[in-house]
Amino acid sequence: MPAPPPLARPDALHPLLATVLDALRTGAQRRGGPLPAGGPAAVADRMHTTLAPVLPDTGTGAQEALRTLVTALTEGAADPADPLCAAHLHTPPLALAAAADLAASALNPSLDSWDQAPAASALEAEVVRALAAEIYPRAAHPDALATTGGTESNQLALLLAREHHGPVRLLHGDGAHHSLRRGAWLLGLPEPVTIPAPGGTLDPAALDNALTDLPGPHLVAATAGTTDTGRIDPLPEIADLCERHGATLHIDAAYGGPLLFSAAHRPLLTGLDRAHTVTVDLHKLGWQPAAASLLAVRDTRTLDVLAHTADYLNATDDTDAGLPDLLGRSLRTTRRPDILKTAVTLRALGRTGLEALVDRVLTLAQELAALVDHHPGLELYELPTISTVLFRPTDADDATVATIRRTLLTEGRAVLGRAHADGRLWLKATLLNPHATPGDLAHLLKLVTHLVEGSTDR
Repeated sequence: MPAPPPLARPDALHPLLATVLDALRTGAQRRGGPLPAGGPAAVADRMHTTLAPVLPDTGTGAQEALRTLVTALTEGAADPADPLCAAHLHTPPLALAAAADLAASALNPSLDSWDQAPAASALEAEVVRALAAEIYPRAAHPDALATTGGTESNQLALLLAREHHGPVRLLHGDGAHHSLRRGAWLLGLPEPVTIPAPGGTLDPAALDNALTDLPGPHLVAATAGTTDTGRIDPLPEIADLCERHGATLHIDAAYGGPLLFSAAHRPLLTGLDRAHTVTVDLHKLGWQPAAASLLAVRDTRTLDVLAHTADYLNATDDTDAGLPDLLGRSLRTTRRPDILKTAVTLRALGRTGLEALVDRVLTLAQELAALVDHHPGLELYELPTISTVLFRPTDADDATVATIRRTLLTEGRAVLGRAHADGRLWLKATLLNPHATPGDLAHLLKLVTHLVEGSTDR
C-alpha cells in the first residue's frame, strides 16, 4: 500500500508553493487582462475541458494537479488586483494578508473549542475587542464577533435584536443591503418597512413618521456606505430618532466602517458609536482575503443570548475549570481563524499604514470623478462619498449602458458594475486598488467612450 500524501507541514508545503506561484503567474499571463475573454460559455467550456475527468481512476499527482487547476482558475479569474477590475466591493488582497491566510489553512485550527484552537482563540478575542474599541471608543466593554461577511453580520444583528426585544419590526432605507430584508425573512420577523431615501440616503422625517405610526418594537438599520453609490445615511439624526422612540439601532458599515482608520475621513462616520450593533467588513475597504467581517456590540453582555452548550465541545465542568467557551462566539461550529490575516495586517501596517490606503483609494475616486466631469462625452452622477463613482455616456439610453458593460466583460477588457440611480442605469466603478494610477483611470474611460463612438481602436 502506498504511503498517504504528506500533511501541510513546512517541508511538504515548500515545493508545492513554488508550483502554485508559477501557476498564478502563468494563468495571469494567459488571461492578459482583468477578466477572461469570451464570456460565460467560453470560460465554462475551458474549465470543463481542463477538469475532465473530475475524479480520475488514477491520480495525476500533486504537482500536475496544482499546476493545471491553479493555472486554469487564474486564467479564468476576475482579477481584483488589475486596475481595470473595478465593479464590486471585491478588494485586491494584500500579499501579507494572503500569506497569513496560508498559515491559517496549514494550521487548521477550528474555533469551536479551546482544545482545537488554543492560541487562535486568544488571538481572536484580543483582535476583535481592539477593533470593537475603534467603533465604540467610549464604551467600557465593547466586543465583536468574527463573521463571514456583511450578510452574516447583519443577520446576527437582527437575531440579537429579536432575542433582546422580541419580534422587532425592521425599518431600513431604500438603499439598504438586501441581506437585511432576507435576514428578517429567515428569522420570521414582521415584514420590514422600507423608508424613502431621496438623494440616496434615508429620510429622517419619513423615519420619524414610521416610528410614530407603526407598533414596536422597532429595529432601525442605517447604512454607512451603500453598495450602489457609497452614500452614508445621516447617522446622528437617525440615532437621535431611535433614542427618542426607544428603537434599537443597527448600522451596516460593511463598506464604510474602515473609514475609522483615516483621520481625514472618520468624521463621515460621526454617530456610528451610538448604534447598538455595527457591521464592518475588512474584505472590502480593508484589503483582506475573504472572509473578514465583524459584528461589533457596545457591551459584550449583549452577546450572552448566543450561549450554547454541546458537551463534547464546552462541557460545563470544563468551562468551570477555566477552559474558554467558544460556542457562543458564532452560530457556526467549525470555524477557521480568519482573524489571523487581519491581525498580521494591523501589526504590519499600523494605523498610519491603513490610513494611507484608505486615503489613497478615496483620492483615486475623486480623480476619476474629475476626469468624468471634464469629459464632454460622459456624465457624472455625483461626487463620490467613499470610493464608488457612477457615470454614463452622455445621452445614452439604459440599453446602451448595459451593452457597453457586457461588451467590456465579454471581451475581458474591463470589469465595471451597474447601478440604478435617479431613474437611470449607470456604470459603476468601485475603486479599491491602491496601486491604480490616473493613467489607469483615463484608460478605463477611453474603453467606454470608444465603444460609444463605435471605434475599433480599443
